[in-house]
Amino acid sequence: MNDIVFESARTQRTALTTKKISAVELLHAHLQQIDHTNPQVNAIITLDPEGALATAGHLDAMVAHGVDMGVLAGLPVVHKDLTEVAGMRFTRGSPIFADAIGLTDSLIVSRIKQAGAVTLGKSNTPEFGAGSQTFNPVFGATRNPHNPTKTAGGSSGGAAAALASRMVPIADGSDMGGSLRNPAAFCGVVGFRPSPGVVPATDSWSPLAVDGPMARSVCDVALLLSALAGPAKSATLTAPIDTQALLAFDPISLKGKRIAWAPTWGGLAVEDALAQVIAAQRQRFVDLGAVVVDATPDFSGVDEAFQTLRALGFETGLGELLDSHPDQLKDTVRWNINAGRALTGPQIARANRLQSAAFSRMTAFMRDYDMVVGPVTQVLPFDVTQPYVTRINDVDQATYIDWMRSCYYITTTLHPAISLPCGFANGLPVGLQLVGRYRDDVQLLRMSAAVESTIDMNQFVPTLARR
Repeated sequence: MNDIVFESARTQRTALTTKKISAVELLHAHLQQIDHTNPQVNAIITLDPEGALATAGHLDAMVAHGVDMGVLAGLPVVHKDLTEVAGMRFTRGSPIFADAIGLTDSLIVSRIKQAGAVTLGKSNTPEFGAGSQTFNPVFGATRNPHNPTKTAGGSSGGAAAALASRMVPIADGSDMGGSLRNPAAFCGVVGFRPSPGVVPATDSWSPLAVDGPMARSVCDVALLLSALAGPAKSATLTAPIDTQALLAFDPISLKGKRIAWAPTWGGLAVEDALAQVIAAQRQRFVDLGAVVVDATPDFSGVDEAFQTLRALGFETGLGELLDSHPDQLKDTVRWNINAGRALTGPQIARANRLQSAAFSRMTAFMRDYDMVVGPVTQVLPFDVTQPYVTRINDVDQATYIDWMRSCYYITTTLHPAISLPCGFANGLPVGLQLVGRYRDDVQLLRMSAAVESTIDMNQFVPTLARR
């Protein structure tokens, strides 16, 4: 029975719907896995087994009466601690909110619950999600399941580590500068950044930050996305998607597809060991029948646009906290807020123009290609005690997010992207980033599933997860 935690989310769901296992039994299997692995990685930082068991018991009773409880019925899930869950601790990784309790369910939590999933608890995140390394003064650091001396990445590091360790089959994440793609790559799982609005946004007008699904396969990511996506009256930003295609999901052949191959995204510094793994993936696409062309989108002005709009977002969302709790914010958060406060109107206007131009160039570029492929990260998972990367090869990184250009370049263009584990370097997972056409998310997922079918995904089960 306990081996069920190593199965895919769709396999677990089939076992539930065919009554080979109950939701309570499935939950107990995952709780045992959490007991076994979480002390080693610190991925799940709030756990509610009593509430989860009550939900699972209710689901079993409904299923016994022939009620369809939804596409995620009975699947255990953890929510990122930047996401509000009614009645559950809601710290955002900040000492300011160390004792806060969520008052309502956020839209994505509500949708996941409505789809029948069982909320287990919260996954760890850096303070206010700032930085691609998951540590905070409330819960400490999340460790990489493949090597606990290394970081799990961030800011959805807790979610990625929990998935890799087989504590849950699905998890939600969020992504601005790479916050679900980076930890997915570091931990050997799959993270999908959808086109803005596919998962409706409710607390921001900016298209830079999005919520998205994380799982251990592309097929399971599509399953979770089918519950998350769709229009919402309360949304500030929404976009259409074929949710039925996500449910009845299958790969699509890459034969004849045109792939733009961009192994350094136009000259970014990439660690040698990681670059070698990425280079070896090109043949995979050739073997699948794709036409692979060396080509990179034009990312001119993207650094300025992203850094400016990110700083504006920090002042918008956290500026009042800097005034009221200046000594309780970490240095990088204070720096980002102050950078936002220093902006002028012309600087903000220029950043908007630069982003619009980047979007237009990327859209034009993608008319010639079905997909563009490159690395997710520029580095391998680094020491868990190191806050962020300051140097790649011989290139200094000026700020705490410069080392994530490989992700935030794509963010700024607003195109959908997926992090797919493809191999190992120095015993640590490496992620391949596949980018699709704007609002063609289903097609990107189907092409990604074809690539995934050529990869042995069992190799990404960490030793510490096995019993």
